[in-house]
Amino acid sequence: LKMCPGRVISKLLCSGEKEVNLAVESAKAAFKIWSQMSGMERSRVLLEAARIIREQREEIATLETINNGKSIFEARVDIDISWQCLEYYAGLAGSLAGEHIQLPGGSFGYTRREPLGVCVGIGAWNYPFQIACWKSAPALACGNAMVFKPSPFTPISVVRLAEIFTEAGVPKGLFNVVQGGVATGQFLCHHPDVAKISFTGSVPTGIKIMEMAAKGIKPVTLELGGKSPLIIFSDCALENAVNGALMANFLTQGEVCCNGTRVFVERKILDVFTKEVVKRTQKIKIGDPLLEDTRMGALINRPHLDRVQGFIKQAKEQGAEVLCGGDLYVPDDPKLKNGYYMRPCVLGNCTDDMTCVKEEIFGPVMSILPFDTEEEVVERANATKFGLAGGVFTRDIQKAHRVVAALKAGMCFINNYNISPVELPFGGYKASGFGRENGRAAIEYYSQLKTVCVEMGDVESVF
Repeated sequence: LKMCPGRVISKLLCSGEKEVNLAVESAKAAFKIWSQMSGMERSRVLLEAARIIREQREEIATLETINNGKSIFEARVDIDISWQCLEYYAGLAGSLAGEHIQLPGGSFGYTRREPLGVCVGIGAWNYPFQIACWKSAPALACGNAMVFKPSPFTPISVVRLAEIFTEAGVPKGLFNVVQGGVATGQFLCHHPDVAKISFTGSVPTGIKIMEMAAKGIKPVTLELGGKSPLIIFSDCALENAVNGALMANFLTQGEVCCNGTRVFVERKILDVFTKEVVKRTQKIKIGDPLLEDTRMGALINRPHLDRVQGFIKQAKEQGAEVLCGGDLYVPDDPKLKNGYYMRPCVLGNCTDDMTCVKEEIFGPVMSILPFDTEEEVVERANATKFGLAGGVFTRDIQKAHRVVAALKAGMCFINNYNISPVELPFGGYKASGFGRENGRAAIEYYSQLKTVCVEMGDVESVF
């Protein structure tokens, strides 16, 4: 396998209404078998799938790099998180249970935790394989089936996941993949036999999915966009804070929904912090993502690259200063000349009312904003429609906990950023969505409670 920037590597047919119906019917049939298996039986199958992914880590990571354009270094991390996710929910599968409640006179009640049925997963193009695992692992652990639609920009690696589940021993059709764009997603959301929809992507698409789901009273999990604040206090460990800012802005070419793209820096250290961030950003190795020392690959496609470039142009027009990067990058290797590369960008002289500070760019663009007081920066950090993530760097642990408690965001980081342990719930506030991926919390979104009340004596009639 080799990188072929700008070239077609495969063609897939879009799934129409007929294919979606077949996928859902297949998933329904598999659900009848899978939902009747014990949690321990499901656990063993998920563990086997995790083992296969772990064993084929290099092959799958290479496939993901070609699929998405991110560095092989990052793709390996994505694959590791993926098998860890399956292992985690395999561990929970055997422990899923309701509770017993004692009532007067020897009567009692109990609850049953039951699967929902056929769940739909709709993935994004920035973490194709990982997102599919984040959605399918808790869904399958709870006894559900899943029909998954990857982004049409990254359709390949999820097909490998479907093959792995089959190899691991899930019933045929339990994890189905359908390909396509908007129309395919609409068929899935409107299908009467779909019990739940989990979507990762943009706010406008999330709104449309919620509207479609409402017509069928279907529960939804929405993991949408962000414009997250990263707050750097003057009492931070400077080198650690710089590392955190780079992690918060330049992973996967900046195409990460929870990125801390509004970097608020206490004025006392603004100059020294900015100087060090610019120096480090200029050293980021761009190029062939399959090379071991590459740390930034290509953006997903030409329209998206043009969109990111448009944000930078507008930022300059509104008074921001490009401190480094922002221009197109053409690697020396002639086979990469058609790649969608750009140099990572740091913007200074930013203000809260600039478009680059208010809107999600979804590219390698960091905006640096000075602040003076804790109260001020918390207010400014929360002045956004988004609420996916936030971060704080400080040596004062009381201040750190105080600030993250005040941030209106679902995932907060203290002295680190963009760490994604599968044990911790992930999701947003406000326009960034609702519901949670990962952790025990995801079980709540892929199961439902049935309550049973048992009377041990005679029924007392009021009639």
